[in-house]
Amino acid sequence: MFDSLVRATLPITPKPLIHFFARKYVAGATLAEAVATVRRLSENGCRATIDVLGESVTERQHAAGAVASYHEVLDAITAGSLAAHVSLKPTQMGLNIDPALCRDNIASVLEHAQRAGIFVRIDMEDAPTTDATLRLYDELIRRFPRATGVVLQARLRRTLVDAAALAEAGANVRLCKGIYLEPRTIAYEERETIRRAYLHALEILLAGRGYVAIATHDELLVCEALAMIRRLGVGPDRFEFQMLLGVDPELRAILTSAGHRLRVYVPFGSHWYPYSVRRLRENPTIARVGLEAFLRGRMES
Repeated sequence: MFDSLVRATLPITPKPLIHFFARKYVAGATLAEAVATVRRLSENGCRATIDVLGESVTERQHAAGAVASYHEVLDAITAGSLAAHVSLKPTQMGLNIDPALCRDNIASVLEHAQRAGIFVRIDMEDAPTTDATLRLYDELIRRFPRATGVVLQARLRRTLVDAAALAEAGANVRLCKGIYLEPRTIAYEERETIRRAYLHALEILLAGRGYVAIATHDELLVCEALAMIRRLGVGPDRFEFQMLLGVDPELRAILTSAGHRLRVYVPFGSHWYPYSVRRLRENPTIARVGLEAFLRGRMES
């Protein structure tokens, strides 16, 4: 009942309240805060992927600003010898303005990243952008083969076909459940169905020739993934686990202490609101845990 209430009231919840509950899942407003977070994660045996928050830009200057921010991130990773790569969103790079503009903007980031030996993940957004994102990836991977990866969302019905094509091509793919609300005609809705779809797609990717980022906090999926890796004989150089900042640090520690490579998604920036709303919609437990901690007087400052 609490989870349903959180989802239903998100559109009318004041921004300061959403920030209160979601702040531990965002590194901060500045690059310096993100760098400090990456260093703390590294001390605990984790790598990171840094994301400059922002999406769905409608003006070219905003897309240009995002590109400049990513160049700063790449310089910071190099200067600090950080165990990090970056993730970026096509709509933040101008996809909804002009696909060619988006391609050129991402290419600018990738050219810098490839020179610096830093990997860039092209994130997947809502379903209407899926084809355009995969086309961008297909074009850019030819130009920047050492610096480019992509994402698939298990809840989309099309994903098994996409996974097969990317596995055959030897792509570097992050597999997540997906958090965008999509019509039933194109996406699974039930939790158990999404879990099964995730495992089907994961097996296709692990049986392929590429690298797989297993992005989940679902311990059942982690368990099944480890069994699948063992059964298929997948080496440690072909996969890693990925988790969101602030979510289940205990499971994160269990995986790293067992010797598994694990990367934490580290978002930062002033555009925290859309990201936080999606996180709360996907996992209302964030709000419940935050409320309980507040009532106990233990909320992190």
